[in-house]
Amino acid sequence: MGTNALTWSSHPGWPAQLGPLRVAAGTVTLRPIRLRDARAWSQIRIRDRDHLRPWEPTGTGLWEARHHVSNWPGLWSSLKSEARKGHMIPLVIELDGDFCGQLTVGNIVRGALRSAWIGYWVAKDVANQGVATAALALGLDHCFGPVGLHRVEATVRPENLASQAVLRNVGFREEGVLRRYLDVDGAWRDHLLVAMTVEDVAGTVAERLIRSGKAAWA
Repeated sequence: MGTNALTWSSHPGWPAQLGPLRVAAGTVTLRPIRLRDARAWSQIRIRDRDHLRPWEPTGTGLWEARHHVSNWPGLWSSLKSEARKGHMIPLVIELDGDFCGQLTVGNIVRGALRSAWIGYWVAKDVANQGVATAALALGLDHCFGPVGLHRVEATVRPENLASQAVLRNVGFREEGVLRRYLDVDGAWRDHLLVAMTVEDVAGTVAERLIRSGKAAWA
């Protein structure tokens, strides 16, 4: 077995171009992050501060400074490095070809566990239109397919009803409450732990959405 085969076998599923799925808002696809995403990332993150900040880990410094366009190259480089090592899959969510959010699979563990967590965010102007649900379905099918995972977890604040609905739509089940789990928006917050295993999926998650009338192949 050559060097390339050994490298690829350590992190299958990266890079990835996923979709397209059509929802009411338009066509959803997932693709790897790019260096030239800096401006779109910064504009959305700064514009939608009040929409995003209540649900995200507390950071240091002002939100606007942390999400300035100049910070993207360092973040992009770090995420790409983790992806090459097989630890993470950092993807951009596009709606009709435009950057509208991110979906990340992280803490990928192989061996007997074969698990990871999945997280996402979408711009305020595309929220509650099926975009996050479609992106999550594509990401989960990638995890249970090419990436070869057995279990995928997510955490969500009990107050975040919109995100809970997205997680339910793709088939996550609640497994418990993590008390004071994460420093979010300036305080230690409880989170619900939800999970799926490959046995929970009959066919694919995307097909489940299509059968329910929430999406269609584009």
